[in-house]
This record gives sequence, structure tokens and C-alpha cells, in this order.
Amino acid sequence: MDKSFINIYYMKNLAKKLFSKKNMTRRIYYKQKNSFDQRKKDSEAIMAKYPQRIPVIVEPFGDNVPEIDRTKYLVPDDLSMINFIYVIRKRLKIASEVSIYLFVNNKILPGMDYISTIYDKYKDEDGFLYVKYSGEPTFG
Repeated sequence: MDKSFINIYYMKNLAKKLFSKKNMTRRIYYKQKNSFDQRKKDSEAIMAKYPQRIPVIVEPFGDNVPEIDRTKYLVPDDLSMINFIYVIRKRLKIASEVSIYLFVNNKILPGMDYISTIYDKYKDEDGFLYVKYSGEPTFG
């Protein structure tokens, strides 16, 4: 069997599992804490002050990963998703056998894409890029 088929099959099943209603939690997310006008104003101020940075909101998805210590990030526009996963992983302080997956609009993104490309394609109306993270044990 082709390895790429197995990998795609695994990723599709992982996404279905992670985004099932059973896995949804009662967390209060950034969009719920702040009004649209406040979020829009914040993102415009950030983009004006730091034009080479992307405003990103990072939030957990499900109960299988710990809360991250902060949700707002100013990410350099030339950072790849692989490097951004590394940054998130370091902030989470999780075991090495847990894989981290980042989702934007319920899609797992290619690791080699730059954050600026993803921002241009998936940014929210308020100007932020919303990223959800989840984990999956890979060994055992």
C-alpha cells in the first residue's frame, strides 16, 4: 500500500476525530471574550505598528493537550509553519512522544507554507489568524 495514501487517510481520520462534537470543550475563546470591534481595532493597531508581523491567536482544541501560557502571538511573516509548530511546542512543554497538529479553519496545513501565505488565505474578518492546536500520542 502506498505510504502517501496511508498518511492522507490517517490525517483525515485524525481531523474527523479531533473535530467531533464529543471532543468539543466548554472553553472560552478569544472571539467570545472580545467584541468584533475590539478585535478589529487591536489587529489594525498591531498591523500598523508591526507591518512585518502577523497577529495570530493560538487556542487549544479538545482536552488532549494542555492550555498554552498565552494566546496572542506576533509572528514574523517569513516564518514557516514547521517553525511555528516548534514555537508552540516549546511553550506547551509536552512530552516528546506527543505530536502537535495545527489547524486553521479545520484544515491541517502544509509545514513548508509561510505564515504570511496562510494569513492571506485564511485570516478572519477581524484581521487575526486563528490557529487551533491538538496533540496525538505517537508511540504507545
